[in-house]
Amino acid sequence: MKTTGYRLDVPDDFRRRLAAAWLMLGIAGLLISGLYVVLIVLSRTPGLEALFPLQGFFHLAIVAHVDFSVLVWFAACGAMIWSLATAARAPTLGWTALVIAVAGAGLMALAPFQGGQAIMSNYVPVLDNPAFLWGLALFALGVVLMAARSLAYPLPAGARLAPGGVLRFGSHTSAIAILLAAGALVWSLLAMPSYLSGPQYFEALFWGSGHVLQFAWVQLLLVSWLWLAAASGVRMPLTPRLVTLLLLAGIAPAFLAIWAYLVHDVAGPHHRTFFIWLMAAGGGVAAGPIALALLHGWRNSPRAASTMDRAMRSSLWFSILLFGVGGVLGFMIDASNTMVPAHYHGCIVAVTLAFMSLSLYLLPRLGFAAPSPKLALLMPRVYGVGQLMHVGGLAFSGGHGVQRKTAGADQGLESLAQILGMSVMGLGGLIAITGGVIYLVAVSGTLRRSLPLARPQAA
Repeated sequence: MKTTGYRLDVPDDFRRRLAAAWLMLGIAGLLISGLYVVLIVLSRTPGLEALFPLQGFFHLAIVAHVDFSVLVWFAACGAMIWSLATAARAPTLGWTALVIAVAGAGLMALAPFQGGQAIMSNYVPVLDNPAFLWGLALFALGVVLMAARSLAYPLPAGARLAPGGVLRFGSHTSAIAILLAAGALVWSLLAMPSYLSGPQYFEALFWGSGHVLQFAWVQLLLVSWLWLAAASGVRMPLTPRLVTLLLLAGIAPAFLAIWAYLVHDVAGPHHRTFFIWLMAAGGGVAAGPIALALLHGWRNSPRAASTMDRAMRSSLWFSILLFGVGGVLGFMIDASNTMVPAHYHGCIVAVTLAFMSLSLYLLPRLGFAAPSPKLALLMPRVYGVGQLMHVGGLAFSGGHGVQRKTAGADQGLESLAQILGMSVMGLGGLIAITGGVIYLVAVSGTLRRSLPLARPQAA
């Protein structure tokens, strides 16, 4: 068994500044989503729901929280990684993509003040008003341009099966998934039956592309796991060739989406069922083996050499645990209750936590000050424990019949088990929020003490 350097170099040219700018966009998105998550948790916590008598508060918060904490944060972190995994070419395209994405995110942030119906469509909830929809379209365009740039200008092949080459491969496969998702979205838009409108229209519009997007997020998650493991001294028992094959297996199911569009009506039940089974069968093909290999390698690795190494290992552990719990809960879904958000919260926050820790590791390498090691270590422990409680409370409540996408009195909490489950959910959510605040405090400390034009720290 040997230590392998699964990490990307941080070049001292425009790509470093571009990566830093995309990371700042992602952090801004995470901050905006955090302002709304407080409303979500409090509106569903027994005893506090009276503070939110209007259903609109809950739905508005859900739309803003999901779109900024998943779409904006995830895609911006992906673009940061793509910036580092590509050649020093087409800087104008890279900066143009960023400007378009920032403009789109700005419109999305302002759109709730324009009113409109909050539509809780899966994967991409929307506000049905022009400002939000145009903002969403612009942001998506910026991300698609970055993904296309990463594929058009790859780094020279060189040692393709060296650890760094493996991470570049994982990065490029995530970009491929982004382009597949964009194609699926356009296909759905063109093939949409004229009789659909409102919530049914947006649900069908984002169903296929939303599922394909999950493959992009998982590939980026695996890149982050491998990077965090290498940076913290965790040994990887698998060879780079085998890891590459696993990453290839992880992206391969996404191409089956084309078959779904060729043979099934986009608004029909068979189209919907196909993607449910596609995600269930293919979503963990690569994640499971890589997670087990990392945990095995960790067991046989030397003790962490520094507090920052311990922080990255802690994030890696909680991220793998949350992703595993979320995956298992997905197979336990049998109705539209809170077991559904328990499943996807587990998987989503696993990606979020990995990106948080990776960003703290990268900040000094992008030219910012080094974050506080103590805060970097405290963050995953608080955030991870809180999210496990949050997910566990949702799963327990769903098993006792609490319905999803409801708040306040509409939850219909009658039994002691339902009240207990949602109370644990609320407490866990508040603890997780504290973890998120710790992350933002750690980031703000690096921004106050430096500018991204400073000479970067060596990788």
